[in-house]
Amino acid sequence: QVQLVESGGGLVQPGGSLRLSCAASGSIFSINVMGWYRQAPGKQRELVAVASSGRSANYADFVKGRFTISRDNAKNTVYLQMHSLKPEDTAVYYCSLGQRGTNYWGKGTLVTVSS
Repeated sequence: QVQLVESGGGLVQPGGSLRLSCAASGSIFSINVMGWYRQAPGKQRELVAVASSGRSANYADFVKGRFTISRDNAKNTVYLQMHSLKPEDTAVYYCSLGQRGTNYWGKGTLVTVSS
């Protein structure tokens, strides 16, 4: 079993920055994909950014140039550095880990972008 715990969400003004962290524990294999998804009220969950254990990364178009995903494989931790936040970035951000055909999810952390 795998457990994911997110942290770092909160309230930020438009144009501000936040850094999300997600620590994974349990039965984690060396080859996996960790990433971030988000779900705004009334909308479906959508991919934000994912990074493989080899550190190749993919981003949704709406965050390119503003968000950066990074990993510390030794700590089984993934980060999401968010800059130039917009009100439309408001959502619950979920950490995910995929390995050997199974996806695991954290409980989410709320990011609110508002003045």
